[in-house]
Amino acid sequence: MAAGAEHGLKKIVWQKIRDTIIADCRKSEVWKIMILDSFTTQLLSLCCKMSDLMSEGITIVEDLFKSREPVLEMKAVYFMSPTAKCVDAFINDFKLKPKYKAAYVYFTDYCPDDLFSKMKVFCAKHIKVCKEINMSFLPLEAQVFTCGNPETFKSIYSPQSSDRGQTLETLADQLVTLCATLDEYPGVRFKKDSTLNYAKLLAELVDTKLARHYELDDNGKKKEKTQAQLIIVDRAFDPVSPILHELTYQAMAYDLIDIKNDAYKFKAKDGSEKEAMLNESDELWVKLRHLHIAEVTEQIPKLVKEISANKKPTDRKISVGGLKQLMKQMPAFRKQVAEKTVHLTLAEDCMNKFQSSVEKLCKAEQDLAVGSDVEGQKVKDPMRTLLPVLLNPHSTHDKIRAVLLYIFGLNGTTEENLTKLIQHVKIEGESEYITNWRELGVTIISPSSFLSFRKPSRRDRSQEERYNLSRWVPVIKDLMEDAIENKLDSRDWPYQSECPSAWNGSRAVSARQKHKPSAQDDHRTGSRLIVFILGGVCHSEMRCAYEVTQANKSCEVIIGSSHILTPTSLLEDIRDLSKKSMDTFTIVEEIA
Repeated sequence: MAAGAEHGLKKIVWQKIRDTIIADCRKSEVWKIMILDSFTTQLLSLCCKMSDLMSEGITIVEDLFKSREPVLEMKAVYFMSPTAKCVDAFINDFKLKPKYKAAYVYFTDYCPDDLFSKMKVFCAKHIKVCKEINMSFLPLEAQVFTCGNPETFKSIYSPQSSDRGQTLETLADQLVTLCATLDEYPGVRFKKDSTLNYAKLLAELVDTKLARHYELDDNGKKKEKTQAQLIIVDRAFDPVSPILHELTYQAMAYDLIDIKNDAYKFKAKDGSEKEAMLNESDELWVKLRHLHIAEVTEQIPKLVKEISANKKPTDRKISVGGLKQLMKQMPAFRKQVAEKTVHLTLAEDCMNKFQSSVEKLCKAEQDLAVGSDVEGQKVKDPMRTLLPVLLNPHSTHDKIRAVLLYIFGLNGTTEENLTKLIQHVKIEGESEYITNWRELGVTIISPSSFLSFRKPSRRDRSQEERYNLSRWVPVIKDLMEDAIENKLDSRDWPYQSECPSAWNGSRAVSARQKHKPSAQDDHRTGSRLIVFILGGVCHSEMRCAYEVTQANKSCEVIIGSSHILTPTSLLEDIRDLSKKSMDTFTIVEEIA
């Protein structure tokens, strides 16, 4: 697959911004100022550079909520969320004394009537354009999106939540803007759950809002369903994958190294502090991120040799033209060298962490997760597998992760056993790390010792080559492959709305016909499968979207959630589910 800068969600989003916001800007030759809120700042930074905006006539980018000097001779482009806070900040720019010559206003989503009316009252004569462009999601990678809101987890799953309904409404609106941006009207399905119905509620909301959105198109005709499916699942669908130590490069790095907002900080050879962004503008990151760490460490020495070879001085004489060409290539060469240095350091950091502690955990974790050992023999006594982890000096978080894998594998344990495990890990005061999983609908205490637990059947992958310490495959990969092959049981995966009956993820190519690939036969000419996980998506699940797309060229898989999970962030979110929000109170001073 090509880098995300050339294909995928980021390209689609940037093209839509160009076709709407930028196209309006081009109509006048005047340079403009662009004013953004925090969400649209993040959105734009993911799909374009400042140089891209400059080339389109945007000279300055400003923060909506910061104090700004008036520039009366310039027009201002406001790209913002349709919230009271944003609208009030916009009104303040024009209410008393205008800061700019005129305003071009673009909302990420539908603007409520009361806010629109308020703008008209105070700013009508200053507004030249006001549009809703339906784009309230973040294109994180070529095939990964988020809603940019980690707080969603608590709002959905906390027993004290007071805004669950509103949060589901907001997520539904964001999913509709994703479908609109992709020009898809998908059939909607969800995972039927016996305990929680959040996925069902979200599916109902999305389906209703999609129908309303596509009621009439620009030609006054109702849009028909497209060759796409949107499948919504709860986080409890697979509690194992986000907890397991994953050994592919991206997942491993975000688990073991302190990477914040995709920024990796490290020390250079000269001792200076450096920072590198791990995103799709780094071509090497795109090539390496889904490889197993063993393959990454094989690749790195080859890359270092390449650098050394390229650095060797040449003895031959260089013409002036050749020198100019070399000078032109220097920035790209320096960037390549910098990228390779970053990944050399990051891979080394990952391997150091792996060798110091993680390697000892991985075999036990894999056996507990898969339910069998490397030879394929069933793990008859999971406690014998877990005990060495608890007795060794691993970190508390690592022990919690192992205990959770033990409990998930058995579909719960007894109260007595759970108490002993909590004491072993020494988290008596923070047992919520384990017990709060029940709020997600995950069984922690077995309902009855007499009922035998049958593990859900998984796809047979015995013929696939796997590393011994990476035998577990995220459940979401089974779902993606089954959906594409039309193998999902409608009793477990009911349709909120049907998509075209011919949909089977491969454009209904008959088994008797040989599928002839053509030059245009890329994902965008085939079907789309959109998977949304309610409550966070982990890096190994993100990887599955790319792997399944590669294996099924005629179906593009896009995966998303409210936010991206790491094992640490998930454990902390789980622990905090039972924490009560600070109640507001008034201190009354007593008069003596």
